[in-house]
Amino acid sequence: MNPPGDPAARMERDVASRLREIPSVDELLGRPRLRALCMTAGRGIVTQMTRKVLGKVREELLGGTAGRGSNHHADPGRVGAAEMLEERIANAVQRFLEPSLRRVINATGVILHTNLGRAPLPLAAIARLEETATRYSNLEYDVARGQRGKRDVHTSHLLAELVGAESAMVVNNNAAAVLLVLNTLAKGAEVIVSRGELIEIGDGFRIPDIMAESGAILREVGTTNRTRIRDYEKAINERTRLLLRVHPSNFKMSGFTQRPSLEELAALGVKAGVPVYEDLGSGCVVDLTPTGIAEPVARASEAGAAVISFSGDKLLGGPQAGIIAGKKDFVERIRRNPLFRALRVDKLTIAALEALLKAYHRGALDEVPTLRMIRLSAGEIGRRAEEFAGRLRAAKVDALSVEVTGGFSVIGGGSTPDQQLPTKVVRISSARRSAAEMEERLRHAENGIPVIARVEDDQVVVDLRTVFPDEEAALAVSIIAAAH
Repeated sequence: MNPPGDPAARMERDVASRLREIPSVDELLGRPRLRALCMTAGRGIVTQMTRKVLGKVREELLGGTAGRGSNHHADPGRVGAAEMLEERIANAVQRFLEPSLRRVINATGVILHTNLGRAPLPLAAIARLEETATRYSNLEYDVARGQRGKRDVHTSHLLAELVGAESAMVVNNNAAAVLLVLNTLAKGAEVIVSRGELIEIGDGFRIPDIMAESGAILREVGTTNRTRIRDYEKAINERTRLLLRVHPSNFKMSGFTQRPSLEELAALGVKAGVPVYEDLGSGCVVDLTPTGIAEPVARASEAGAAVISFSGDKLLGGPQAGIIAGKKDFVERIRRNPLFRALRVDKLTIAALEALLKAYHRGALDEVPTLRMIRLSAGEIGRRAEEFAGRLRAAKVDALSVEVTGGFSVIGGGSTPDQQLPTKVVRISSARRSAAEMEERLRHAENGIPVIARVEDDQVVVDLRTVFPDEEAALAVSIIAAAH
């Protein structure tokens, strides 16, 4: 025990005294501000946050006793004040009730930014989402026959027609599609795949791992950089159930490379009586070569494969989904797999996907934000960039420097590797703040909409290709505030 006059003993007594002075939960809840907050936010949440704040205050006081520095929350002039506690509790309630998933302005020029939600949906899809989400629907009801129906009838015919397949179905993402196809068609048997196609997709997911979970046995052929058709032919045996071709959508291999064409692989499949399955990944359904992007089109792929799969939220420009299409007997077998129920999509995905697919069938490609952004020319973006730069200069912020230069956008989302879209970018710097400081301030924008931008050569770089026109005013305000 410390002597009564010891400084440590005095500190312990002081802390103990302040702990006793902390108001009770009931006392705080009876104060006018928190009483009003209980009416709007609910007494349960306010009570919960009050207990958490008081627990934190006690930890701060005890932490000060333990010698963890001069934490300002442990200052006796502030911690004990009911007004200070009210403020902290109100802020805690506000943070708790604020949406975690919220809108951001994507100024990076990465169109399918995985971290930012990939493809923005068409306005028609949003309208269908609202109607489907707020009312009952015929999701699994055949209105004409007055009996139970199937949920994928709403999109299957649209998908099949779009890619030239006999049948199609939807699951919750392309990884699920790969899992379901392999589990249905090759569980306990062999799937032949080139070593050069054993790719890793986003967040550490690897094709071999998905194959292992499906119950299929991986049979690797060829080498990392070169696989010939005879490598597949030599590997076929009585246990072979599929020839798998994986489109390397998130990387590009160049130099001394070789892989069989889909036509060669399909011909071998017919000869050996083994179906070909192609995992296309990014799911391009229109020809992008006029924009300078080389990406296989799903319709051309399906012509040589028994089954294909691809993502809904990449180059298709829709909601997260995995599309499976191909010959009817194979798709029907996949649909009957019990795993399909675990991997199927909900009514909102179906509503959004149906609206998107109908835009394709009408030829209304500019209604699809992803395609509209890809198809924008550098000249079109340049005109917007000059006007936007003029808006920033008109603010007459002395510290702000703005210039428009050439640059490149990317499609992103694990698609079109090593391919870029020429663009014009706005480069911004401030005499008061470094680019890193400005970038951080943009993420914490005062108007409440975080701005995600790039930093290059100590400049903030804004690419308007991925900024919607109606976001430009808010973006300009955020940049001006960040430069101060």
